[in-house]
This record gives sequence, structure tokens and C-alpha cells, in this order.
Amino acid sequence: MNLERETKLAAPPGFRLPDLGFDGLVSTPREPQRLVTVYVDTPDLRIVRWGASLRHRRGEGWTVKLPRGTQGNALVRQEHVFEGDDARKLPSAACDLLRGFIRGAELGQVARLQTRRAQVDLTDELGRPYAAVTDDEVSVMQGRRVASRFREVEVELAPGVPDDGLAPIVERLRLAGAGPVDNVVKLVRALGPRAEEPPDVVVPEVAKDAMLSEVVRRALAVSVVRLLRHDAPVRLGEDPEAVHQARVATRRLRSDLRTFRDALEPSWSAPLRDELRWLGDELGAVRDAEVLRDRLRTRVELLDPNDQRAAEAVVERLSAARDRARERLLSALTDRRYVALLDDLVLATREPGLLEEAAALPARGAGRPMLEALWKHLETAAGRASDDASDGLLHAARIRTKRMRYAAEAVLPVFGKRASAFATAAADLQDVLGEHQDSVVARSWLREAASAGADPFVAGQLVALEARAASDARDRWPAAWKALSRKRLRFWS
Repeated sequence: MNLERETKLAAPPGFRLPDLGFDGLVSTPREPQRLVTVYVDTPDLRIVRWGASLRHRRGEGWTVKLPRGTQGNALVRQEHVFEGDDARKLPSAACDLLRGFIRGAELGQVARLQTRRAQVDLTDELGRPYAAVTDDEVSVMQGRRVASRFREVEVELAPGVPDDGLAPIVERLRLAGAGPVDNVVKLVRALGPRAEEPPDVVVPEVAKDAMLSEVVRRALAVSVVRLLRHDAPVRLGEDPEAVHQARVATRRLRSDLRTFRDALEPSWSAPLRDELRWLGDELGAVRDAEVLRDRLRTRVELLDPNDQRAAEAVVERLSAARDRARERLLSALTDRRYVALLDDLVLATREPGLLEEAAALPARGAGRPMLEALWKHLETAAGRASDDASDGLLHAARIRTKRMRYAAEAVLPVFGKRASAFATAAADLQDVLGEHQDSVVARSWLREAASAGADPFVAGQLVALEARAASDARDRWPAAWKALSRKRLRFWS
């Protein structure tokens, strides 16, 4: 994987690359190149509309580029290269990285570009790569005919070079006559307006006087976008946060379907919730093992140095459990069941199964009884936990708190700042109760590990540390509940 950081500028007729050997940089021109690039996408251009691309270039094989946003004037993308000399034979691994965007759609060639490239490599005074500057004259081909032409200059920083290294090079190019920064990728220039359309799932703007149907669509779209954008990072496995974000997306979707269930057709929402539960369980097995492992590693650091090695061996068992869970997750992500779920979720953002009588109701009025019902459930759960603060009752209060928080965030566009304040207080209570539950899970796992042959002495020490953490959470949760239960925070009443 390579993290590409580049800036693009227009190159007007007559433009020539200036001497870029300045401020200690050494400029070395390369031999001119002729490149033939084929881009592959779905008929409705799903890949490029999500800011990604799939291309084949002679001599380079296949490249997937995934969007990472911008940093200043730099367009940032992840590059993943796959071997393959045949532009007609797509590597399955490359397609899988784009599965969240492609889903079940067919793929085919959407553009063929011929490029005359002049390139200058820049190195610093120690000979280390600094940047590559390319001047590309691009012909967009239709068969053997040139459909259109454009020219652009790209500056791509080498790995390890600070982001501010772009500015002086761009300034030098502008002084030589290059146009302003214009980070439109080649494929979008080649395909035109169709490639500039938004992706097939967007989060709509919702006004305060919105109908319930608009709020439901927005709530679902927020989480579906999150899930689709984290599909590739989950597969890559390089960032544990990706699994967390995908899991949060599935949890929020299930919670939103539950929050709005009185307005939804049960035969539509129930199967969707079941499939989300399946996916959430697969993601959760990986995430839970990672969280528990990382949590216990921090506890190991508190032990006597003489006991740390044995404790690390205990905790390392979780790495093996995580690896097994990840294998199951990757298998699930290649299952047709998963692709079908994604298609259903995308469709849900456009046409959720709303009951006809509920679709046109004002969101503020229709949302109040839903929120009040959730609040009563939370009050009951918190009251039971206050009377008998068993582990199970505290966990039940945590679940109710999370549902209430997600509901407040779902209706935030119509209830505004008061809903935001409530959600913040709910998050605080959820964090305290979550810390308690994490300790419960950790102690249970440690006891099982000791029974399965792990060092019982160090496992016992870790259990004691977790018991202390649970006791602290027990002491803190009443105050967090009191803060949330203030009447003025109940924004729906």
C-alpha cells in the first residue's frame, strides 16, 4: 500500500516545466513515456462517484485507488497494486477492495487513455526521493479515435516528505505559467459530468420542519455511508478503527430501525435487522477481541516486572482469538449474503419501508412518543440498577442508554442543540457503564483463560485490577445518571 499525496494543476498551451532544482533540491529528468491506461467501473460509475478508481496500465498491472480526502492542496489516496498483464482479467482481490461501492454490479471498461508523460524526479541534498513532477498530455480514446484531449501537471510527494513540501514546488510551477490547483482526477476529466455526480448514497440535508420520512432516510444514510466507506479498510486490516466504525454503523442501523419501528412496515424492517445482527456479530467478534487484548495490555504494564512476561503470554491468547475471528469476518465479507445486505441497505436509504400513514407526519410530532417510550425504558433500567447494582442490571442500563443516545442523534436535525446536549450526557453515562461492562467481560475471560491453562497467578492479579476498575465505575455511574436525568435535558417534552 502506498499513500499518494499529489496536487494537480492545469497546463496551458506552450507551458514547459521550469527548472525545479532549488532550495537544495536536485532535479533529474526521466525519459519520456507513453502510457496506455484502461479504467474499469460499473455502468453507473459507482467506483469513481465514490472517489475511488480501478485501472490497468501496461507494464504496471492493476491499481486500486481509495479516497482519503485532502490535506491542504494535496489530494490524498491509498494506492494498492495488483499483478496482471491482461486488462480483460480483473483480479478478484482488487474487486473485493471495492466491493462496498460495486456490490453486485457488473464491471466493464469505461475509459481508455493514452498519455505522453514528461517526468522530473526531485531528490534532496542527501539523494533521498522528495517528489515527482509529471507533465501529462492525455488523449481520451473512443476506439481508435481521439474523443478529447487535456493536459495537466502533477506533483506527488515521496513518502516521509512533510505535506508543506508541496507549496514551494507548486509556486514554482505557477510562476512558470501553470494554472491554479485543480485536483480533478484524470478519469473524471475523461468521463465528464456523469463522473462528477454524487455517490449512490448521500446524506440528505434535513430541515427542522422535516417530515418523519426525511429523518428516517437521513438516519439510515449516515450509517450506510459509514459502513460502505469502511468496507475496504476492514478488509485490509491495517487500522483497527475500521472494524470499530463498521460495527458502529451496524449498531446504529439496528437502533434506528428499532427507534422508528412504529412507523416502519414490520415485514420490511425485521429481516433487515436480523441481517444486520449477523454482520454485527461477525464484526463484534473481531472488535471485542481487539479491545479486550489492548485493555489487558495496559493492565500488564501495572504489574511487577517479574510477572509481566507471564502476563503478556496470557493476553497474547487474545491475538489468536482475534485472528480466528478475522478469518471468519473476511469469509463473511465474500459471501453473497453480505452483498445482498449492502444492496438492501442502499435501497433503504432511498425507499425505507415506511407505513403509508406515518411517512408524511411531521418528524417533531411523530418523534416525541417514540423518544418518550425509549426514555421510560431507560428510566426503568436505571431504577432497577440503582436498587440492585448487579452486573447484569448495569449492563441492561448501558444498552438502554446507548439506544436513547442513538435516537437523540437520529433526530438531532429537527430538535437541534437540545438534542445534542442530551446525546452528550447520554454518551457520558454510556462510557461509565461501558467501562464497567468491559471489566466484567475481562474478568470472565481471565477466569476462563486460567481454567484453560493460563498462569493463574498473573491472571488473578489482572482480575484484581479489573475489579478495581469496575468498583470505580460503580462509584461514578450514579452521578452520570443524575446528570442525564435532569428534566431540562428532555428535549422532546
